[in-house]
Amino acid sequence: MISDNAKIGTGLLALGIVFLFLGVIFFFDAALLALGDILFLIGLTLTIGPSRTLRFFSRKDRIRGIVSFFGGIVLVMMRWPMLGMLCQFYGMVYLFGQFFPIAAQAMQDTPVIGDILRLPAIENFFASFGGGNNRRAPV
Repeated sequence: MISDNAKIGTGLLALGIVFLFLGVIFFFDAALLALGDILFLIGLTLTIGPSRTLRFFSRKDRIRGIVSFFGGIVLVMMRWPMLGMLCQFYGMVYLFGQFFPIAAQAMQDTPVIGDILRLPAIENFFASFGGGNNRRAPV
C-alpha cells in the first residue's frame, strides 16, 4: 500500500512538472520555473523518502549530474532561466538516464504509445541510456 506521503509527493511531482512545462512554454518564465523546481524537489523527497533522496543526490559516481542539476536550479533562481534549464536538462539526463529505458519498456504495452516505442530507431535510442542492460531504477 502506498503511504500518504508518497501520494502527496507524487501529486507535487506532477505539479512541479506542470509548472516546469508552463515555464518553458511561457518563454522561460523564471518564476514558473523556480516554482516547478521547488515542487519537483519536494515531491521527489516525499515520494521516495528523505533518506533515499539524500542517498541519491550524494552518490560520488553522479557528481557531474548533481552539480549540473542543482547549479541549474541556482541559475533559474538568479533569473538566468535558459542557461539554468539547459544545465538542469543535462543533470536530469545524467541522473535519471537509467530510468528512461525502464519507463519506455513499461509504456510499450500501451495502445498508441507502445506502437511508437517499438519502432527500431526509438528502441535503440532508449537502449543507449543507462549503460547497457542494467535494468535497475536509479533511485
